[in-house]
Amino acid sequence: MVSAAKRFLRKHGKYAPLVFFISGFIWDSLTLRRIDGWYSNTVLFTHLICLTICIYIFNLADDGRWKETFLEPYQAYIPLLIQFFLGGLSSAYVIFFFQSVSLTKTMVFFLILVVLFISNEFLKNRISNKYLQFGAYFFVNFTFCTFFTPVLVGEMTTTLFMISGFCSLTFTLIFIFYLYWKSPSTRKEVTGWKIGTLILSIYLFINVCYHYNLIPPVPLSLQSGIVAHHIKKKDHIFLVSYEQKSLYNFGKTYNNTFHYSDGDTIYVFTSIFAPTDLKKSVQHQWKWYDDSTETWHLTDSIEYDLVGGREGGFRGYTFKENIWPGRWRVNVTTDEGLVLGKINFHIVPDSIFDTRHLTTQDFH
Repeated sequence: MVSAAKRFLRKHGKYAPLVFFISGFIWDSLTLRRIDGWYSNTVLFTHLICLTICIYIFNLADDGRWKETFLEPYQAYIPLLIQFFLGGLSSAYVIFFFQSVSLTKTMVFFLILVVLFISNEFLKNRISNKYLQFGAYFFVNFTFCTFFTPVLVGEMTTTLFMISGFCSLTFTLIFIFYLYWKSPSTRKEVTGWKIGTLILSIYLFINVCYHYNLIPPVPLSLQSGIVAHHIKKKDHIFLVSYEQKSLYNFGKTYNNTFHYSDGDTIYVFTSIFAPTDLKKSVQHQWKWYDDSTETWHLTDSIEYDLVGGREGGFRGYTFKENIWPGRWRVNVTTDEGLVLGKINFHIVPDSIFDTRHLTTQDFH
C-alpha cells in the first residue's frame, strides 16, 4: 500500500502539494459555520497542533531522526499534510473575514492568501522552502490567536489583540529556534537572523494593518445593514420597512437611493454577529459627502451596546431626523474605531414617493 502511494506520488508529485492545499481550503469552507462554535474552534485548533507536529517531523527528517521508527515510511507525505493544514487554516480565515458587508477590509488578507498560493506553486522548493514554511506558519498562528482569544475570554480590545499577537510571536520564535538548534540540516538551509527578521516583519505588518483598520475586527462581523423608512419592534421582532432594490443593485437587500419628504426620518438597521458572552460597544457614524470639497463630514456618532450569542446576530438601529440630499454613508465601528462595514446610500428629495413601494421584513 505504501509503495503504491509512493509511486503515485512520484508520478504526480508536481501537483500534489497544490491539490492538498486546495483540499484543506475546500474542506473547511464546507464544514465551518460559527466562529465561536465548539466544532469550528476544535477543528482549527487541531489543524494548528497537527501543523506544528508536521513541521517538527519535517525539519528533523533530513537528519535521520526518524530512521527505523514507525514514521520512516511516511516521511514523504509530511509536506502534503503541511499543505493540507495550511489550506484548512487559510480557508477558515477567508470565511470569517469575509462575513462582513464591507469586503474591502479583508482585501489585505485575501491578497496574502493569493501570495501564499503563488509562492507555493512557483517557489523552487515549494513548502520545503523553510523561509516560506516558517513565515506561513507564523501568519496562520497569529491570525488564529487574534480571533480565538476574544472568543475564549468574552472580551475584544486592542490590548487583547496586542497580547495575543505577542504570545503568538513568542511561541513561534521559540519553536523555530528550537528546530534551528536541534536540526543541523535546518541550520544549513536558513540563517538565524534572516528567519528572525522575516517573522518580526510579518508581526509588524499585521499590527500596522490592524492600526489602519485593514483587518476586519473578528470575531465580530456585520451580517446585514439596511437603510430603512420605518422600524418597529414587536415582541422581540424587528419590522424593517425599506425601499425595494433596483434591478442593478445586485447583492443588496435595500435600494441605495432613499426618497424622502420634509419631516421624514431615516433609519439604519444592522445585525452584528458576536460570540456568546462577548459584550461590546459599537457605533453608527453618519457621514455626508461634500462634493465641493470632495470630503466626508461626520454629522453624528451614535453608540449602543451589543451582547453576543444570537445565531442571527445582535440587532440594533439608529436614526436621523435632520437630513438633506446627497451622498451618505454610515460606518459601523467598534469603540476603538475598527470598521465592521460601510453602508452607502443616496438621499433624494421626492414629495410624491409612494410608500406602497416599501418592503417590510421581519428580523427575528
